[in-house]
Amino acid sequence: MMSNSQPTFDVHATRTFPVSVEAVFAAWTEGDLVKQWWGPLGFTCPMAEMDVRSGGVSVVAMRAPAEFGGAVMYNTWTYTKVDPPNRLEYDMRFSTPEGQPISPASAGIPGGVPDFVPHVVLFDRLDDHRSRVSVTESGYTAHDARAMSLAGLEECLDKLAVLLGTGSTANT
Repeated sequence: MMSNSQPTFDVHATRTFPVSVEAVFAAWTEGDLVKQWWGPLGFTCPMAEMDVRSGGVSVVAMRAPAEFGGAVMYNTWTYTKVDPPNRLEYDMRFSTPEGQPISPASAGIPGGVPDFVPHVVLFDRLDDHRSRVSVTESGYTAHDARAMSLAGLEECLDKLAVLLGTGSTANT
């Protein structure tokens, strides 16, 4: 039997950090820390209202640099699983500043990005002084959209590495 469903593509990124798994988990869940690394290089995060609990919804914003128009884009992260400090699962959606969902196209995002993007973030303790984070995003319907998201995620993880210390290594 043939399926009419469109193939989808996942994004995977893994990093090792020279800090405890609790510190990395906090960087993903505490608004003041999220603001310091969320968004690709050159972008800032002017808002990170975090409600990290199963069923909770966080609203985060990315401001583009002036050379890209300075627009602010909002996302919600709706948590389906929160297991501190081991795992976060959430669905990312583009939204208004108030957290009302909008389509990716309404947010100015090119085709191939689904209305919601499931995320699984795993936090692994390597030893007393190191930890690893692994991120999987699912559901992209175009290679270009997948590549754009991977590039943005890698840049976010680069900024997270700066926040957590310079000993991070890419393991993509």
